[in-house]
Amino acid sequence: MTNGWSDLFLGVIAVATLVMALIQVGAIIAALRLARQAQQVIQSVQQDVRPLIARANAMADEASRTIALATAQAQKVDRLVTDLSRRVDETAGVLQEAIITPAREGLAIVAALKAGLGALRGLRELRPAPGRQAEDEDPLFIG
Repeated sequence: MTNGWSDLFLGVIAVATLVMALIQVGAIIAALRLARQAQQVIQSVQQDVRPLIARANAMADEASRTIALATAQAQKVDRLVTDLSRRVDETAGVLQEAIITPAREGLAIVAALKAGLGALRGLRELRPAPGRQAEDEDPLFIG
């Protein structure tokens, strides 16, 4: 009977090993199917993402070109403003030399003429009139 029990246990062990092998084969097949599905999902995502990446690269290139153009335009505007400022300063200097300086000189001449006329009037007022000389001297005479 030991032989009977041993055969029975040996049979149970064989059946258990067979079941475990079948479970492992099933698990391997399920893992392979899962890996294929994951690979298909990854390929689908890559196909969907490629155009987005291409668009993002195109947008980045366009933004880079736009920034370069904007920088060039800003530099042109800066040069124009600098040139305009310099020319305004030069024009102001020319106007001052051509108009303001002679005007000041003209005003100085007019002021000199006014002062000269004022001095002549002052001398006339100081000098006695010919008919008033005696009258003016009498009240001042002490004697």
